[in-house]
Amino acid sequence: MSESHPSDVLRKMAEEKLAHENDDSSPPRSAEELLHELQVHQIELEMQNEELRHAQIALEIARDRYVDLYEFAPVGYLTLSHDSKINSINLNGSSMLGEDRKKLLHRSFSNLVAPEHHDCWLGFFSDALEAIDKQTCELTLQHADGKRIEVRLDCLRIKTDDADTELRIALTDVSEQKRLAHVLEDNNADLSRAKSLADKANLAKSDFISSMSHELRSPLNAILGFAQLLEAGNPLPTPSQKGRIEQIIQAGWYLLGLINEILDLAMIESGRHPMKMENISLSEVLLDCQSMIEPQAKKKGIHIDFAKVDEQCFVYADRIRLKQILINLVTNAIKYNRPGGAVNVAVQTNSDGRVHIGVQDSGAGLSAENLKQLFQPFNRLGQQTGSEEGSGIGLVLSKRLVELMGGRIGVESVVGVGSVFWIEVHLTDSAESDVSEFALLKPVHDVVQAAIQAAFRATPEPFPLMVAPRTVLYVEDNHANMMLMEQILERQSGIKLLKAGNGASGIALARIHVPDVILMDINLPGISGVQALRILRADPATAHIPVIAISANAMQRDIENGLEAGFMGYITKPIKVTEFMEVLETALQLSQKIKDAKKEADK
Repeated sequence: MSESHPSDVLRKMAEEKLAHENDDSSPPRSAEELLHELQVHQIELEMQNEELRHAQIALEIARDRYVDLYEFAPVGYLTLSHDSKINSINLNGSSMLGEDRKKLLHRSFSNLVAPEHHDCWLGFFSDALEAIDKQTCELTLQHADGKRIEVRLDCLRIKTDDADTELRIALTDVSEQKRLAHVLEDNNADLSRAKSLADKANLAKSDFISSMSHELRSPLNAILGFAQLLEAGNPLPTPSQKGRIEQIIQAGWYLLGLINEILDLAMIESGRHPMKMENISLSEVLLDCQSMIEPQAKKKGIHIDFAKVDEQCFVYADRIRLKQILINLVTNAIKYNRPGGAVNVAVQTNSDGRVHIGVQDSGAGLSAENLKQLFQPFNRLGQQTGSEEGSGIGLVLSKRLVELMGGRIGVESVVGVGSVFWIEVHLTDSAESDVSEFALLKPVHDVVQAAIQAAFRATPEPFPLMVAPRTVLYVEDNHANMMLMEQILERQSGIKLLKAGNGASGIALARIHVPDVILMDINLPGISGVQALRILRADPATAHIPVIAISANAMQRDIENGLEAGFMGYITKPIKVTEFMEVLETALQLSQKIKDAKKEADK
């Protein structure tokens, strides 16, 4: 069934209303029928008028709402004709343009554009009149009084009833945004300059630290080197002389350890302390620490117990630095323990993906006041007057290193019972490492540092004997270091030492004599040891010679750069004589194998 027409419904409603008003059941006469018809039409008109009145009210409300939205919108609205004349504009638009609305109507918008943007506006306006979708641009407008504002124009082309083309524009004042952008840009430039200055300052600090390391290690090399020669001299020193020499050596290694800790801390504070993060076996790390620290514990009469850890337990950390932290904590636990005390190293896995490593001692414990002062540089908590040596840097350095690895460190202590120093590092699922192959190289420096730890307890071993005559070239500009090397090697049968005071003369001697091994200082007058190495490697006559760096440049990056440059090994000053002789023997054996291989190839 089809829907009723609105007029039919209206007529029906009018008839029902009339029937209700005139309830007469007698048959209508013709005049009455006509009157009835007129009354129905009258009611229809009244009802139509009522509907029209309601529609008009709704339309006026909508128009008022539109006018309010249009006039008081936070952006300017205007319409431009095809020749850029302003056909209409709202109040905010006229306020933005700086003139009365009546004066703006039928005025060319181009006259309001700043001179330097005039050509840009003309090109944009022409394109916008041809475009189908919305177009946007940013311009500078200029008021009659010279005031300038930055605006964004969002434009849309429309067709009017008379087929003329108009451009409707939403005008947004972006002056504050531009100003803030410029301020932000200036601030970023200032920050960039400040960062650059800070980077330069850190670089200068790092260079100073490296230089200080070199200057402190060079005299220590002579002190410790000659002391080691005296200790292993022939004839052997008397018991009283031996005791004095041991004091010199012990003090020298202690001073070296203090230098290393200060330099490490300074590097961390300057933000230039690289970390070689990898997935490492915690079991291996603890076993290495145990082997290094047990002799010291036995010497002190301290029982030490290391937890047995599953071989499949891996942590994400810097291998060398994790050992350094654990050795420092265990050494402190031994050093400040009671006679006949105990140290327990326990390991526990946490639910948050970390492993908790606790070092418990049976010492005097720490008071609440002392706990507040922990991890402060050079603060030994009153132990500076005791018999145990220390710098008060180890715990501070350990804290910095743990935090650089994303871990935590803390302490729990009870006076008269003992303390538990603990660290937490991240667990990982596998032994796959994400460090580079180069980073996994074990530098000779590690061996030397292990020897330093053992220097307090080691009895000098006889130097290894060389069987066949060998030639060693030493390139060194420091007279004391050269004299030390002479006296070390003159005790070895079958070794001839060639000496050069700079890189150029070292290269010349290497080309003339083709030595079996070259010992090379890094900081040389003229060309550096690294540059000299490159020249030797580029010459077929000397390219095969093993070259060992012996340098007071002992920063980690110096060692890495040296190994990357092609040195067979990198030994830092001050040297451990027995350790150096082992490395030299390895280099001499390698040199002999190269010579034998060349002879075999020439047959």
